Amino acid sequence: MIIDDEILFRQAREKDAGTLVQLYDRAARWMQKRGIEQWKPGERDAAHFLAAMREGEVWLAGDGDGRIVGGYELCWSDEDAWGVQPPVAGYVHRLMVERRTAPAGAGRRLLEHAERRIARSRLARARLDCVSTNPRLLAYYQGAGYRVVGEFPSKRAADGRRYGVILLEKRLDRFTVV
Repeated sequence: MIIDDEILFRQAREKDAGTLVQLYDRAARWMQKRGIEQWKPGERDAAHFLAAMREGEVWLAGDGDGRIVGGYELCWSDEDAWGVQPPVAGYVHRLMVERRTAPAGAGRRLLEHAERRIARSRLARARLDCVSTNPRLLAYYQGAGYRVVGEFPSKRAADGRRYGVILLEKRLDRFTVV
Protein backbone atom coordinates (compact mmCIF):
# COMPACT_ATOMS: atom_id res chain seq x y z
CA MET A 1 0.00 0.00 0.00
CA ILE A 2 1.18 3.51 -0.83
CA ILE A 3 0.01 6.46 1.25
CA ASP A 4 -0.32 9.78 -0.54
CA ASP A 5 -1.71 12.71 1.43
CA GLU A 6 -4.30 10.66 3.33
CA ILE A 7 -5.21 8.51 0.33
CA LEU A 8 -4.15 4.88 0.41
CA PHE A 9 -3.30 3.35 -2.98
CA ARG A 10 -3.23 -0.36 -3.64
CA GLN A 11 -3.19 -2.47 -6.73
CA ALA A 12 -6.57 -4.03 -7.41
CA ARG A 13 -6.91 -7.77 -7.06
CA GLU A 14 -9.29 -10.20 -8.66
CA LYS A 15 -11.74 -9.88 -5.76
CA ASP A 16 -12.00 -6.12 -6.46
CA ALA A 17 -13.57 -6.51 -9.91
CA GLY A 18 -17.11 -6.00 -8.59
CA THR A 19 -16.06 -2.90 -6.68
CA LEU A 20 -14.51 -1.48 -9.87
CA VAL A 21 -17.72 -2.16 -11.82
CA GLN A 22 -19.73 -0.29 -9.18
CA LEU A 23 -17.25 2.59 -9.16
CA TYR A 24 -17.42 2.84 -12.95
CA ASP A 25 -21.23 2.68 -13.01
CA ARG A 26 -21.58 5.41 -10.37
CA ALA A 27 -19.17 7.64 -12.29
CA ALA A 28 -21.12 6.96 -15.50
CA ARG A 29 -24.44 7.87 -13.83
CA TRP A 30 -22.87 11.06 -12.43
CA MET A 31 -21.79 12.03 -15.97
CA GLN A 32 -25.18 11.24 -17.46
CA LYS A 33 -26.98 13.39 -14.87
CA ARG A 34 -24.82 16.31 -15.98
CA GLY A 35 -25.41 15.75 -19.68
CA ILE A 36 -21.92 14.38 -20.31
CA GLU A 37 -22.02 11.76 -23.06
CA GLN A 38 -19.08 9.56 -22.27
CA TRP A 39 -19.53 6.47 -20.13
CA LYS A 40 -22.68 4.37 -19.78
CA PRO A 41 -23.62 2.26 -16.73
CA GLY A 42 -23.13 -1.43 -17.48
CA GLU A 43 -20.58 -0.71 -20.20
CA ARG A 44 -17.66 -2.25 -18.24
CA ASP A 45 -18.14 -5.56 -16.47
CA ALA A 46 -15.95 -7.59 -14.13
CA ALA A 47 -14.34 -9.35 -17.10
CA HIS A 48 -13.15 -5.97 -18.40
CA PHE A 49 -11.41 -5.10 -15.14
CA LEU A 50 -9.95 -8.58 -14.76
CA ALA A 51 -8.46 -8.29 -18.26
CA ALA A 52 -7.09 -4.84 -17.39
CA MET A 53 -5.39 -6.35 -14.32
CA ARG A 54 -3.77 -9.05 -16.48
CA GLU A 55 -2.64 -6.66 -19.21
CA GLY A 56 -1.51 -3.72 -17.07
CA GLU A 57 -2.22 -2.29 -13.66
CA VAL A 58 -5.48 -1.34 -11.99
CA TRP A 59 -5.30 0.79 -8.86
CA LEU A 60 -7.81 1.55 -6.13
CA ALA A 61 -7.59 4.48 -3.76
CA GLY A 62 -9.16 4.54 -0.34
CA ASP A 63 -9.42 6.74 2.70
CA GLY A 64 -8.23 5.98 6.23
CA ASP A 65 -11.56 4.32 7.03
CA GLY A 66 -11.24 1.87 4.15
CA ARG A 67 -13.80 3.54 1.87
CA ILE A 68 -12.99 3.54 -1.84
CA VAL A 69 -12.46 7.07 -3.17
CA GLY A 70 -11.39 6.24 -6.72
CA GLY A 71 -9.43 4.11 -9.11
CA TYR A 72 -7.78 3.97 -12.50
CA GLU A 73 -6.25 1.68 -15.11
CA LEU A 74 -2.67 1.96 -16.31
CA CYS A 75 -1.58 0.31 -19.57
CA TRP A 76 1.77 0.17 -21.34
CA SER A 77 0.33 0.59 -24.85
CA ASP A 78 -2.90 1.86 -26.39
CA GLU A 79 -2.97 0.91 -30.05
CA ASP A 80 -6.75 1.50 -30.26
CA ALA A 81 -6.28 5.27 -29.93
CA TRP A 82 -2.55 5.91 -30.37
CA GLY A 83 -1.57 3.27 -32.89
CA VAL A 84 1.75 1.45 -32.58
CA GLN A 85 4.11 3.65 -30.56
CA PRO A 86 7.64 3.26 -29.22
CA PRO A 87 7.67 2.26 -25.52
CA VAL A 88 8.08 5.75 -24.05
CA ALA A 89 4.76 6.19 -22.25
CA GLY A 90 2.21 4.78 -19.86
CA TYR A 91 -1.48 5.22 -20.72
CA VAL A 92 -4.04 6.21 -18.09
CA HIS A 93 -7.59 4.98 -18.57
CA ARG A 94 -10.84 5.11 -16.64
CA LEU A 95 -9.82 7.62 -14.00
CA MET A 96 -12.78 7.23 -11.63
CA VAL A 97 -13.64 9.26 -8.55
CA GLU A 98 -16.23 8.16 -5.98
CA ARG A 99 -18.07 11.45 -5.53
CA ARG A 100 -19.67 10.39 -2.22
CA THR A 101 -16.41 9.68 -0.37
CA ALA A 102 -13.54 11.32 -2.25
CA PRO A 103 -11.82 14.32 -0.68
CA ALA A 104 -11.40 17.47 -2.74
CA GLY A 105 -8.60 17.07 -5.27
CA ALA A 106 -8.78 13.27 -5.30
CA GLY A 107 -8.88 13.10 -9.10
CA ARG A 108 -5.61 15.01 -9.39
CA ARG A 109 -4.00 12.81 -6.76
CA LEU A 110 -5.08 9.70 -8.66
CA LEU A 111 -3.60 11.16 -11.83
CA GLU A 112 -0.35 12.07 -10.05
CA HIS A 113 -0.14 8.55 -8.64
CA ALA A 114 -0.44 7.15 -12.18
CA GLU A 115 2.26 9.57 -13.36
CA ARG A 116 4.60 8.41 -10.59
CA ARG A 117 3.98 4.76 -11.52
CA ILE A 118 4.86 5.56 -15.12
CA ALA A 119 8.01 7.46 -14.10
CA ARG A 120 9.09 4.56 -11.87
CA SER A 121 8.85 2.37 -14.94
CA ARG A 122 11.47 4.68 -16.48
CA LEU A 123 9.07 6.03 -19.10
CA ALA A 124 9.15 9.72 -20.00
CA ARG A 125 5.49 10.41 -20.77
CA ALA A 126 1.99 9.91 -19.43
CA ARG A 127 -0.68 9.70 -22.08
CA LEU A 128 -4.45 9.57 -22.05
CA ASP A 129 -7.33 10.24 -24.35
CA CYS A 130 -10.40 12.33 -23.73
CA VAL A 131 -13.65 12.02 -25.61
CA SER A 132 -13.80 15.01 -27.96
CA THR A 133 -17.33 15.99 -26.87
CA ASN A 134 -16.31 16.69 -23.24
CA PRO A 135 -14.67 20.15 -23.07
CA ARG A 136 -14.75 20.18 -19.24
CA LEU A 137 -12.67 17.02 -19.06
CA LEU A 138 -10.27 18.34 -21.68
CA ALA A 139 -9.81 21.54 -19.63
CA TYR A 140 -9.31 19.43 -16.49
CA TYR A 141 -6.48 17.45 -18.07
CA GLN A 142 -4.90 20.57 -19.55
CA GLY A 143 -5.03 22.13 -16.08
CA ALA A 144 -3.12 19.08 -14.82
CA GLY A 145 -0.31 19.78 -17.29
CA TYR A 146 -1.37 17.65 -20.25
CA ARG A 147 -1.11 19.07 -23.75
CA VAL A 148 -3.06 18.11 -26.84
CA VAL A 149 -0.86 16.19 -29.28
CA GLY A 150 -3.47 14.88 -31.68
CA GLU A 151 -6.96 13.68 -32.34
CA PHE A 152 -8.34 10.31 -33.35
CA PRO A 153 -11.80 10.78 -34.90
CA SER A 154 -13.05 7.18 -34.89
CA LYS A 155 -12.17 5.17 -31.82
CA ARG A 156 -14.36 2.06 -31.56
CA ALA A 157 -16.35 1.47 -28.37
CA ALA A 158 -16.99 -1.99 -26.95
CA ASP A 159 -20.50 -1.88 -28.43
CA GLY A 160 -19.12 -1.07 -31.91
CA ARG A 161 -20.06 2.61 -32.05
CA ARG A 162 -17.44 5.13 -33.14
CA TYR A 163 -16.49 8.33 -31.34
CA GLY A 164 -13.72 10.90 -31.46
CA VAL A 165 -11.00 11.34 -28.85
CA ILE A 166 -8.40 13.99 -28.20
CA LEU A 167 -4.93 12.61 -27.46
CA LEU A 168 -3.09 14.23 -24.54
CA GLU A 169 0.43 13.81 -23.23
CA LYS A 170 2.48 15.01 -20.28
CA ARG A 171 6.25 14.87 -19.96
CA LEU A 172 7.29 13.40 -16.63
CA ASP A 173 10.66 15.12 -16.21
CA ARG A 174 9.66 16.53 -12.83
CA PHE A 175 9.39 13.12 -11.17
CA THR A 176 12.50 11.73 -9.57
CA VAL A 177 12.68 7.96 -9.79
CA VAL A 178 13.57 6.35 -6.45
